[in-house]
Amino acid sequence: MKVGLQAALNDANVDVSQGSNQRQLAISISAVAEAWEANLPLNVCLILDHSGSMKGEPLDTVKKAAARLIEQLSPGDRISVVAFDHRAKVIVPNQAIDDPAKVIKQINSLKADGGTAIDEGIKLGVEELGKGKNNAVSQAFVLTDGENEHGDDKRALKLAQVAAEYGITLNTLGFGEHWNSAILEQMGDMGGGTMRYIERPEDAVREFSSVFQRIQAVGLTNAYLLLSLAPKVRLAELKPIAQVAPDTIELPVQEENNQYVVRLGDLMKDVSRVVLANLYIGQLTEGTQAVAEVKVRYDDPTSHQTNLLLDPVPVNANFTRTYQAAGDPQVQQHILALAKYRQTQLAEQKLQQGDRAGAATMLQTAAKTALQMGDKGGATVLQTSATRLQSGEDLSEADKKKTKIVSKTILQG
Repeated sequence: MKVGLQAALNDANVDVSQGSNQRQLAISISAVAEAWEANLPLNVCLILDHSGSMKGEPLDTVKKAAARLIEQLSPGDRISVVAFDHRAKVIVPNQAIDDPAKVIKQINSLKADGGTAIDEGIKLGVEELGKGKNNAVSQAFVLTDGENEHGDDKRALKLAQVAAEYGITLNTLGFGEHWNSAILEQMGDMGGGTMRYIERPEDAVREFSSVFQRIQAVGLTNAYLLLSLAPKVRLAELKPIAQVAPDTIELPVQEENNQYVVRLGDLMKDVSRVVLANLYIGQLTEGTQAVAEVKVRYDDPTSHQTNLLLDPVPVNANFTRTYQAAGDPQVQQHILALAKYRQTQLAEQKLQQGDRAGAATMLQTAAKTALQMGDKGGATVLQTSATRLQSGEDLSEADKKKTKIVSKTILQG
C-alpha cells in the first residue's frame, strides 16, 4: 500500500513587488492500493442508544441496520457491541466474527428504557476496540436519538479525542430530531470520523451502509500531515488548516520540530482527504522558489509497519514582476467548499443570537456558494432554510440538522 500525495496552490504565480500575498494550498492524500492487495481486517464497535425514546420502530430499524452491517463483515474481522441508556454495558465483547447470528441475537435482545449517557457508551466502546486494534482498521459507530442528559458532553469530547490519538476513529449517527448536532459534529470531527443524520427510521440501513463502505475503503491508518514552510512564509493565525473532502472539518494544528503537524487518521483507497492551508507569502526573489514542503507519516497494517514517512513533496511558486493570475480550478472548488461550511456556521451562530435576518442572509450566501461549486442539492436545502426564516417561520430541528449536514459535504441524492 502506498500514499498518494499531491499539493497545489490556488495560484502558483506570485507578484514579487507585493510585500505579502495570500495563497491557499490544497493537499490531497489517499491510500493507493495494488491490484492484488485485499481489504484490511476491520475492528468495529457498535455503540447503540437504547434509551426509552428509542422504543418501537426506531430501535427495531437500528437493529436491522446493525444486523445488515454485521452480515457484511468478513472472516478475520472483529466486532463488539455496547448499549447505553443512562448507564452503559458491553453486550458483545470484542471477538472475531465467527458467529454473526449469535451477535445479531444479542443486539435483537435490546429493550428500550432509561435515559441517555453517551460518554459512558463511548468509554466502554473504546476499551473494547482497544482489545483488537493491532493491524486492523478500528472504528466505532455511535448512534443516539437524544441529548446526553445523564452524561457529560465535555467528557464525551475528550474520549473522542483520546480515541483518535489511540488510533480509533469515531463516527456519529444522529437518529430523529432531538439529538445535539453540535456535540455529535464535534465528536465526529475530533474522532476523525464522519457525522450522519438518520431523519427517518427507514434511512438507518442506508446511513449505516454508507459509513461502513468508507471503513471498508481504508488502506492506511494513523496518518499525519507534516507541513514545513520556507522563510517568509507563514500560516494564517485564525483557522489556518481545514479538511474540505470528503467532509469539511476545522483541523487542530500542532507545532513539532519546526513543522506543522495535523492528524488525518485513516486514509481511504483512491478517495482523497483534501486539506486546505491558508498561507501568507512574503517578498521573495524573482524566479521559481519553494514555499513549502509536505510529508505524510502513517501506519501500514498490511505490512505491520508503523511511523512510515513518505518522501517530501515540494510546493513551488513562480515569483514574477509581470504577474498574471494562474488559478487552479480544482483548488478553487475546495475553497468554495470551505466557504460554504463557514458561511453556514455563521448563519447558525446568528440564529442562536436571535438575528434571524442575518442568519437568512448568510444561508442565502451559502446557497449561492453551493451553486458555484455545482452542489445543487445543498443549495436547495440552504435556500429553503433561508426562505423559511425570511417568511417568519422557525426552522424545525430536522431543517437545522439537514442544513448542518449539507454544509459539511456534497449532498447525495
